[in-house]
Amino acid sequence: MTPHAAAIDYARTHRKGAVEGLKRFVSFPSISAHPNRRADIRQCASWLVEHLTSIGMRRSRLIETGGSPIVSAEWRGAPNQPTLLIYGHYDVQPVDPLDEWQSDPFAPVVRDGYMYGRGASDDKGQLWTHVAALEAWLRSTGSMPLNVRCLFEGEEEIGSRHLMQFLKSRPREARADFAVISDMTMPSAGRPALTYALRGSLAFEITVEGPSRDLHAGMFGGVAPDPSRALAEIISGLFREDGRIAVGGVYDDVRVIEPRDRRWMASTPGTSDTEILRETGVTAVPGELGYTLYERQTSRPALTVNGITAGYQGVGAKSVIASRATAKLSMRLVSCQDPGRVQAAVKAHVMRYAPREFRVNVRFGASALPVEIDRGEPIQQAAMRALRRGFDESPSFIRSGGTVPIVNVLRNELGLPTVLMGFGLRTDNMHAPNERFLLSHLSRGTESAIWFLAEAARLKTTNFARVGGRPKVGTTCAILR
Repeated sequence: MTPHAAAIDYARTHRKGAVEGLKRFVSFPSISAHPNRRADIRQCASWLVEHLTSIGMRRSRLIETGGSPIVSAEWRGAPNQPTLLIYGHYDVQPVDPLDEWQSDPFAPVVRDGYMYGRGASDDKGQLWTHVAALEAWLRSTGSMPLNVRCLFEGEEEIGSRHLMQFLKSRPREARADFAVISDMTMPSAGRPALTYALRGSLAFEITVEGPSRDLHAGMFGGVAPDPSRALAEIISGLFREDGRIAVGGVYDDVRVIEPRDRRWMASTPGTSDTEILRETGVTAVPGELGYTLYERQTSRPALTVNGITAGYQGVGAKSVIASRATAKLSMRLVSCQDPGRVQAAVKAHVMRYAPREFRVNVRFGASALPVEIDRGEPIQQAAMRALRRGFDESPSFIRSGGTVPIVNVLRNELGLPTVLMGFGLRTDNMHAPNERFLLSHLSRGTESAIWFLAEAARLKTTNFARVGGRPKVGTTCAILR
């Protein structure tokens, strides 16, 4: 039996153990957005270190940062072979609204072939496919066909700030020939794909303050300025009736979608307007005219209101004029857009149209650059072969509307060709109640990851050094064909 066949056989005979391991992983409430969850985040990271050690990874440890610790491990027993960096994140989104969950988000259960729990798909289940693949190689053969580094962070859901600082200050910790990330989706169940484009992002808050305290709406209605109404008007002013963003300058750097790209996207499986509408649960959606839903979703900027807080939020009624109102918003950016320029444009727009009788503040949070990857890179083709073997289905190249902040650091600053090999589904309820992960994708994804290690080991390291050069930092238009 060949080494990769032995690893596949191990994975197949230990599927139940992989599911139980994922259950334990998902049970940690590692919510990075909540400061009161720091102990849970550390407990999750420590457990992951212990597991990596138990399967045979070496130098498994926690690396302290100014925030959540980084989980690091390596195996360097393949001299003269390339090194793979596996990135993933063990932090998860908040669970609100909790009353919409059918089961406890941190007591994972299996129903109808899915594991349900917060982080099951984003990103613990997808990360676990690679951990299971490493276990399969090491437990079945005692070795791997190439060298491996693992870097798993606990702050991806809040912008990866400390990981980015760590990589910039200690790039040797991520020294490798190429990287793989599994934090994306597939077009549909059993239909594999590689992601070659991600949108960037910019998060911000708008706060409007009026009276010095909440006021009685009967006594002061029609007299006192209402921050909630002013905030609604400011938000409304960010959008145009034709579906475009009303902020001046936002579209100045947006790259026009070329006809060949539109044809490519139109041929991508699972991306028709009908299929996307079915996933949203609505029959029609507003938005920018002249583009398909898939084009809007992956290749055009988007502005979203993520949450609004103002006045009384409890049960029943309370007649009050709130002293302040706040909205959380985020913008998705596409090729050639720079978060810094967009940030300046947004702030100028809000302040220009802010009512003078209010105190208005715009505060910006995490941002990330968009990215596009050359589909012809040798490591991308190796990943395609691995997916074909793992799923018994020819994979597709797809675009994603999502954002993974670390990708630009890996590619543009560290010069690592990066494979975006997703195993989630758009219907997995990521960031929503009842998040889930298809267990057949856990097993198929693990086999694909096993094959990927074997396929990548066959490539010469000179292939990686020549791929696309090293684009300048911040060069979002360095699109490699």
